[in-house]
This record gives sequence, structure tokens and C-alpha cells, in this order.
Amino acid sequence: MSSSTTEFHKIWIAQCDATEGIRDHFGTKDALGYLIGEKLFTFLWAAERDPLFAAEVPDFIREIRRLFTAEEIHDYLDVLENTKYLAPRDIDLEMDDLDELDDTDENEPLLENPVMGAEELLRFFRARQLLQS
Repeated sequence: MSSSTTEFHKIWIAQCDATEGIRDHFGTKDALGYLIGEKLFTFLWAAERDPLFAAEVPDFIREIRRLFTAEEIHDYLDVLENTKYLAPRDIDLEMDDLDELDDTDENEPLLENPVMGAEELLRFFRARQLLQS
């Protein structure tokens, strides 16, 4: 086994390094979306299944806190909560809107699988707790 194979659980280090370049080129919002919205949530999912990943969570969280201010993290999590996890569904649909409902929105898998949705919601609140404690 190569060292890269045996240390895959430390992938967060490279992701944090990439985040600085993303922030420089695309801004803080995109950097937060990349590191927290994508990579941290994927990492927490892996940590639920693999103790090597779980052992890395505290260091990953510390590095995120080093890269972003508490206010940036708080504001990003608030937006994520209000736009993805606890966003109210628009129940006032016009008849024309019903056709659009036939096409399953790839961005809303939480509606398709309630168990997966509940797991994602719990993962979000775990991330929030870890990042803001």
C-alpha cells in the first residue's frame, strides 16, 4: 500500500490548502461553499462509517476555524440552513408549475428519501455544533 492510500483519511489537508486559492480567485462565499458545504459534509459522512476519518474531524474543524472567521462561518451556516435545510417549501403552486414538479430536481434528494434527508439534517446540525462550539 502506498502512503497516499493509507492516509486517504487526511484528504482534508489538501482541501484546506485548495480553499485558500478558491478564496483568492472566487471569494469567501465560494471558499466556504467548497470547504464546508461540500468537503466537510462529505467528510462527516465518511467519519460516520470509518474511524480513521472520525479521528481527523477535530483537526479538520480546527483548520476550518483558522481559515475563516467565526462570523464568516456563522453567516454561511445561517444561509445554508435557511436555503437548504430548513427552507420553507412553496406550496402555492400555479397549474403551470405542476409540469416542473414532474422533473425531479437533483438538488433536492432530501425530499425523495426521508431517511437520507434526516441524516443530512443531523449532519448539518452536527457540523454547526462542531464549528461553533
